[in-house]
Amino acid sequence: MRNDNLRAAAILALAMLVFAIEDALVKVLAGALPVSEVLGILAVVGLLVFGGLMLVRGEPFWTRDLLAVPVVLRNVTEAVASIAIVLAFAATELSTTVAVMQATPLFLTLGAALWLKEPVGWRRATAIAAGFVGVLMVVRPGLDGFQPASLWAVFAAAGFAVRDLVTRRVPRGMGSLQLSAAAFAALLVASVAMALILGEWPLLPTPRVAGLALACGLVTVTGYLLLVTATRIGEASLLAPVRYTRLVFALLLAVVVFKERLDPLTIAGAAIIVGSGLYTVWHEAHLARRRPPPAPPLQPNPIRSAPEASGPKAA
Repeated sequence: MRNDNLRAAAILALAMLVFAIEDALVKVLAGALPVSEVLGILAVVGLLVFGGLMLVRGEPFWTRDLLAVPVVLRNVTEAVASIAIVLAFAATELSTTVAVMQATPLFLTLGAALWLKEPVGWRRATAIAAGFVGVLMVVRPGLDGFQPASLWAVFAAAGFAVRDLVTRRVPRGMGSLQLSAAAFAALLVASVAMALILGEWPLLPTPRVAGLALACGLVTVTGYLLLVTATRIGEASLLAPVRYTRLVFALLLAVVVFKERLDPLTIAGAAIIVGSGLYTVWHEAHLARRRPPPAPPLQPNPIRSAPEASGPKAA
């Protein structure tokens, strides 16, 4: 088990590196093409991948579960959050956007407390508050370095958290492939609607941009496969902190590729966000270990189960 967890952690760290590269590619594409076209490219790639996997496995795409309210809400929030994150990549620094996105688990915990009425003690509440202070330090509203477009990243983090919360209410019969394919289909519809509303027309990409788009699609699929592999062989509670390596990789790419300068306030804010998230993960794992195991199912009483003891006369 220990070797499996170490191997899973290494694979997950590689997946986070791949996803950080995907973030950088999306930022480059968003600077060369209309945002609606970038979203459309990502949606088509996702549909081809997950739809193809469903076709190979013989799984149907259309079922009545797609009309369930939680599924519809999940697809809408996925599409809206995806639009927000691409807008953030297009208009702000990579380091700022990725740092703010690390607050998604904090939004998730807050939403679970407000919507699902899950108990949140003062320790986790303090960690959430500290994490949001870190977000303010990165976004810095009211200060000279404030960029209004950075609020798209905050909106995206909250949107992805809502998506994850709604996923808990999705019908049990829906598989992950169908959910993913449906989300990309919704994103494709949203990208077309966005283009019509904003009057954006797709541009014919140059060979360089077309190559970057193809690379982005391949990177996305690779990251997903690595993520699935890691989560299948490792324990979730031990792997959760590894996800924050995505921020480290993204900051390196921001400095090396995009020549961004990381000021102390951004670094401190990112550290607080990550620290708060790590504490939340650790605290939930600690509580899970302290919960008593579920009671075994009650065995039927052989006397009361007998036919002569189960009718009205037995009462």
